Amino acid sequence: MLRPVLEYRHPENAKAAIALQEELRQQISLQDDFGDVQLVAGVDVGFEDQGATVRAAVVVLQLPGLAVVESAIARRPTAFPYIPGLLSFREIPVLLDVLAKLKTTPDLILCDGNGYIHPRRFGLACHLGLLLDHPTIGVAKSRFLGEHPALGEVAGDWQPITHQGETIGAIVRNRTNVRPIYVSSGHRVGLASAIKFVRQCSTKYRLPETTRLADRLSKQDGVL
Repeated sequence: MLRPVLEYRHPENAKAAIALQEELRQQISLQDDFGDVQLVAGVDVGFEDQGATVRAAVVVLQLPGLAVVESAIARRPTAFPYIPGLLSFREIPVLLDVLAKLKTTPDLILCDGNGYIHPRRFGLACHLGLLLDHPTIGVAKSRFLGEHPALGEVAGDWQPITHQGETIGAIVRNRTNVRPIYVSSGHRVGLASAIKFVRQCSTKYRLPETTRLADRLSKQDGVL
């Protein structure tokens, strides 16, 4: 079971949300601060009722081996509009709900979404990790921000993503000749370790098993 150590604060509007991100980002740690990682969780969010309901899924896997240990689903009414850069305020409340349902406590959480790859360096993985004070990694399917050198075509190839002179994440080829993914620190995990864990959680698919299975479970009729 995971419970927040910081209270979630829900902003009234986009301006308040941006101000809250600016405040909270000062507390994020981009350094490795975790013990032995044996259980890894993936979290993802989907929507039901034409967007009126947000549905969160979590899947916990063993590392190594990636056997499924536990999974859970939670739902809430959608309480914040879709605004790029502020997606965590749509998803965090229900993610906290679903993580609180776990009987096991994962050592690391991989989020379907960005972490430090964010204009204010405070994406979903950063927000969730800070509230829980727990190691988190962002794994996004599409490019959001920044520039990078040309990426090789072989699985395991990666390049740093930079923005305004700062390295904010990495573009990673998880399968040979398959579209890349975008990896970044959330909280208490450095970028090198984030890439390492994403690769360790990956098999024959583009996405790591953590977020791939959470994505399936988050769909309206999803099953593992």
